[in-house]
Amino acid sequence: MQSTFSGLELAKRGIMAHQRALQTVGHNLTNASTEGYSRQRVEFTPTHPLYRPGLNRAETPGQIGQGVDIARVERVRDELLDRRIITALGNESYWTTRERYVLQLEQVYNEPGDSSVRSLMDRFWDGWQELSLYPDQRASREAVLQRGEALVEGVRNRYQNLDRIRTMVEEEIRGGVKQINTLISDISDLNREIVKVRAAGDNPNDLLDRRDLLVDRLSEHLDITVDERNPDEFSVYTAGYHIVQGRIARPFGLEPNRQNSGYSEVVWSHSGEAIRFRGGSLGALQELRDGDLREEIQALDTLVVNVADLVNEIHREGYGVNGRSGVDFFVEHPAVLDAQGNIDINQDGQLDHSYIFRVSGANSLDLKSQIGLAGTLRLSASSAAGPGGIVEVPYRARDTVEDVIARINNSGAEVTARLNRQGQLELKGTAAADRDTPDFVLRHLEDSGQFLTGYSGLLSESGPAGAFVWNQADAVLGLRGENSLGASPSYSVAPLQNPSGWIAVNPEIQREPLSIASSLSVAGEPGEIGDGRAAQAIAQIRNTPVGIGREETLDDYFADSVARVGLKGERAELSLRTSERIRKDLTDLRQSISGVNLDEELAQMIKFQHGYQAAARFITTVDRMLDTIINRLGS
Repeated sequence: MQSTFSGLELAKRGIMAHQRALQTVGHNLTNASTEGYSRQRVEFTPTHPLYRPGLNRAETPGQIGQGVDIARVERVRDELLDRRIITALGNESYWTTRERYVLQLEQVYNEPGDSSVRSLMDRFWDGWQELSLYPDQRASREAVLQRGEALVEGVRNRYQNLDRIRTMVEEEIRGGVKQINTLISDISDLNREIVKVRAAGDNPNDLLDRRDLLVDRLSEHLDITVDERNPDEFSVYTAGYHIVQGRIARPFGLEPNRQNSGYSEVVWSHSGEAIRFRGGSLGALQELRDGDLREEIQALDTLVVNVADLVNEIHREGYGVNGRSGVDFFVEHPAVLDAQGNIDINQDGQLDHSYIFRVSGANSLDLKSQIGLAGTLRLSASSAAGPGGIVEVPYRARDTVEDVIARINNSGAEVTARLNRQGQLELKGTAAADRDTPDFVLRHLEDSGQFLTGYSGLLSESGPAGAFVWNQADAVLGLRGENSLGASPSYSVAPLQNPSGWIAVNPEIQREPLSIASSLSVAGEPGEIGDGRAAQAIAQIRNTPVGIGREETLDDYFADSVARVGLKGERAELSLRTSERIRKDLTDLRQSISGVNLDEELAQMIKFQHGYQAAARFITTVDRMLDTIINRLGS
């Protein structure tokens, strides 16, 4: 039977429900400017009626309602939209980071400009051209010396700027890892608190907002995915692994790079395994440091090591006006002091590798001659170029020497080929694509036929038995011996790391510019003072195919380098604008759904205020009824 006082209880529920709704409106209004806050809504539900179906049910028509209850206080949020925003934030952060640093790269190149490396090199070649016209004048040699020193200074300045940017990226990586680890720890702590609140039967709306905000910030650093299928095991993944799983946090660590201890590898702290990210600011930073900036430094190193090698090759043959010969114009520092390039990589006391930059065959070849041979060259390459880091270059009987050289240079092998001044086949190591592989080191040369053996006089034997392999000491001893004319293969040890950072003009030439070579010997006799053939040969390096990769000449090489950086900048700018628009559209949509609208909240406040007043008026009415029953009946 329904109680006489049930009306008071019903009205009390109404007052308490609308009071809670008003408090929720106030909570929304005061957090309108709070970052990451989602507006909350009170969900009303009718209280269970007095009579439910049953044998003891009173014989009364219908169910008697008992007022209103609060089912839950929920935050307004679209989870699918949140996941799209996580991806959009990562993309925008990735391109923002790339654009910022690529812009600095463009400023370093300063092309076109009077102080650019290209301009300095053009003046350097012009100096040699002028010396070829006036080989007997000291002023021409002074000009070559000054322009050579200006070129060296310009190259070093570019290297230092690139290295400085790379160091900035490294510092940002280290700082980013610390921020990421803090976010991971905070998210796992929030997971623990959220589970406790839910266990008590409440909705932890503010904690959920805080966690979502931290996830958004984490997505700016990493390419992450979120799994909310189990509310008590909220998980965050990156690169296929958990970084947060409920209350468990798996942060990252930093380990020194094996090839360059000045840089760090991001590793899993629990296993020490290195990890590469594909998105977010950290992914962009890794790509910039180990990709773009490393490639630009390698490109500059490639230019420097080849120019120095080509200039020195001619300069050693030439004679200065003081009769000096055999003098290098540029200083070249070998990576190892061992004359055969032997080095102990494992640091176990045993020489185990050979660092050789260049090998030349013993036989003189003609570019236009058909080789009349067939076979396959197997040359070292990056791990991505072929199985085992080897590419195969076939050659046929009707191929000319020029055809085979072009095929080598376009094969993707980390080996370049050309004919030197004596017409000998010359193979050089290039910059390595793999980070754990040293630059400018020949690692594998093999020929199934006779092109590298009897024809060019470089290898001693065909097939694997006669291959040149770098992972052994004294690898150069496997080169072919002297030919019938007494010539033998020559080689040079790989240069010290980053030659663009230490390149210099020979101090001997700086002390005595008259040692700068301008003439070549005639019939075994020293060159004459008025002979400018050596200077002319050096000047012609500018427009001569020099075999420094797919680019034919140094001008082609410069054009490719500048275009490469320019295209990277253009792509980063366009991609950033696109990702910004996508992110803005998504965040605006989320704000329209989850954000606090002051006008809407004020309208809700008026509605709940009226509901509160109506419930209060209902209590007054019930009170009068009870007063009539208690105090006036029966008097």
